[in-house]
Amino acid sequence: MSEEQQEPESTLFDSMRLFFKSIHRSSLKWSPVFNMTILLSISIISCLIRVFSVIRYESIIHEFDPWFNYRTTQYLVKEGPYALWNWYDSESWYPLGRSVGGTVYPGLMMTSGLIHWTLHKLSIPIDIRNVCVFLAPIFSAFTSLAAYGMAKEITKRSEAGLLSALFVAIVPSYMSRSVAGSYDNEGVSIFALVFTFYLFLKSVNTGSILWGAYAALGFFYMVASWGGYSFIINIIPIFVLFLIITGRFTQRIYVAYNVFYILGTLLAMQIPFVGFQALHSSEHMASHAVFLLIQFLNLFEWLRKFISQRGIIVLTKFLVIALVGIIITGIVILTLAGKTQWSGRSLTLLDPTYAKKYIPIIASVSEHQATTWSSFFFDLHFLILFTPVGLYYCFSKPTEPKIFAGIYTTFAVYFASVMVRLLLVLAPAVSIMAGIGISWVFRKFSKSIRSLLLGKPKRQKVPAEVAIIGIIVISYFCSTYVLHANFAGSEAYASPSIILSNKDKMGNRHIIDDYREAYYWLRMNTKADDKIMSWWDYGYQITGMSNRTVLVDNNTWNNTHIATVGMAMSSTEEDAFEICEKLDVDYVLVIFGGMINYSGDDINKFLWMVRIGGGVYPHIKEEDYYGRGQYRIDAQASETMLNSLMYRLSFYRFDEMQTSYGQPKGYDTVRQTVIGLKGYKLKHFEEAYTSENWIVRIFKRKDRANRDQVSYQSKYTQQLEIDEDNTAISRSKYNIKPNPKQRINLEE
Repeated sequence: MSEEQQEPESTLFDSMRLFFKSIHRSSLKWSPVFNMTILLSISIISCLIRVFSVIRYESIIHEFDPWFNYRTTQYLVKEGPYALWNWYDSESWYPLGRSVGGTVYPGLMMTSGLIHWTLHKLSIPIDIRNVCVFLAPIFSAFTSLAAYGMAKEITKRSEAGLLSALFVAIVPSYMSRSVAGSYDNEGVSIFALVFTFYLFLKSVNTGSILWGAYAALGFFYMVASWGGYSFIINIIPIFVLFLIITGRFTQRIYVAYNVFYILGTLLAMQIPFVGFQALHSSEHMASHAVFLLIQFLNLFEWLRKFISQRGIIVLTKFLVIALVGIIITGIVILTLAGKTQWSGRSLTLLDPTYAKKYIPIIASVSEHQATTWSSFFFDLHFLILFTPVGLYYCFSKPTEPKIFAGIYTTFAVYFASVMVRLLLVLAPAVSIMAGIGISWVFRKFSKSIRSLLLGKPKRQKVPAEVAIIGIIVISYFCSTYVLHANFAGSEAYASPSIILSNKDKMGNRHIIDDYREAYYWLRMNTKADDKIMSWWDYGYQITGMSNRTVLVDNNTWNNTHIATVGMAMSSTEEDAFEICEKLDVDYVLVIFGGMINYSGDDINKFLWMVRIGGGVYPHIKEEDYYGRGQYRIDAQASETMLNSLMYRLSFYRFDEMQTSYGQPKGYDTVRQTVIGLKGYKLKHFEEAYTSENWIVRIFKRKDRANRDQVSYQSKYTQQLEIDEDNTAISRSKYNIKPNPKQRINLEE
């Protein structure tokens, strides 16, 4: 190639380098504006991706627990906060009732009530229902901002914060509890979790008392919102203990932890549901022990100035023995006095088999099951691939915030593996770690590409060609994650459980509204003081939508009462009638999905009713409900199963229904078999209502039949004696012979 041809090419490359240099300088100048614009866009996206449920259905409260939260919020708005603390709810847990003020985390309700009050003060009329429906999407935007701050506090780089904010905004696991209508505690508490960690890391980096106080306030909001606050009060002490063991403990950590612990514990005690548990419950013991430990360490450091080297060794032994003795003695005294004990859920986290062995009511809840790999991938997607990269970055050059992020992620992975519900706690950790990891890899790759474009002779560790391919691959993964998150928000988690839907062969959506139809029927066709017996899953919905009294609900605070309902469902009709009569039950509600292949019905949950009932009433044995060693409902089902109240109410008149083409009548589409008991009649219950698709069935308890009349006869009472010719002869009780003159012809 001649010099004339090389000169234009070099000129072209030089002009391109100058162009890219000018773009680079401009981007650095405008980077704060770009950061704020991108962060604002992410916040808007986090809200919009969660409103598909309102667009496709309507503005309605979802699931089960949110109905109690909504009902409590309505009471708060109507009666005021003081009335909420003293509210005794007589419509739940009949005949026991429930003291709501002392058994609820009020943060969610107080937040909605405050927003509703503020909007009305600003002359913006809005119904409290809409505030509750859209509260979680709004707080998801706040969570994105908190994740940005936390990631930036860990890495000191804004690009890591932006990626973390984007991943948190659309991660499906968090989206499952924060879509519009999901008015549950997790909708605001995940924000409180991330925001508290951000404030605590800010306090660790600065050693500021003020930031420590802010962290304590964030922890207070977390305590008021969700029982998962115990995760915070254990992770932070573990982090401080790790720093002590590795020799990284400084006065900044001392100040941050002391302020957080003292103020946080005092504020937590102000929540009635927590109270003095913040001092003596087992979940708080780690925070107390670490607090005492750092006081001993500070005392030791002060005494070292006045004691010789030999005395320091003796003092160290004494302080260690004294500290261990005080902690062990305190735990033993509190345990023996019954002041502290591990909750069933906490023991399940430490021993995944504990609940199945000893507390079936906890094991029966689907969100308390162990997490499958499919759940991990669906709820976290490709973030789980980049999380190890973020962990490597944090531990390659560790600092206090990086160590904290690594500890948080490690423990969150374990807890999420034990209990699927705790994927919510893992989601922010994985999102932040993936954001840190991807930003670090992008930064390595971009240096190589930038050196090529800007003409820098410095040799890079990664060749420019490899860097370009790596960026393309990672961008593909990120775009796939965004598409998956959009599907989860628009399809998987957009459907409220109270409204079902399906699609026909043409793709048309059909709404199945059996739940609301049945609850409306209860509200309009039963007396205000009627009592409804159902399994505890539906208690909140019945009281919230039907305004009727239930025996048990989703609070599950009284295992014996739930076991009594389980015993009634698993007993024969005659025995169940006696139980229902003693409990003043007027109606029995069961969920049945055999007509339209709805698998979440009571027949599929029935074994848990048997197990929970058998845990309190030993005469109920699970093996009695198996036919030939299997749980079945066909002709080979056991007699105990066929005679149970649950079976008879669920399949009553089902043998008259044709459910599938080519199958006989009485074919259960969920269990894929024909029922084993047909043509039976109910003696003590009568069908009151069955929804259009047979999902909700309501039966009324009949009144007890009158006893046979006791005939009273005096000596003056005459009796009629039937003669052979169809006549009756009147004779006195004391007459041995009948009187022919008093003969009466019955044919007349």
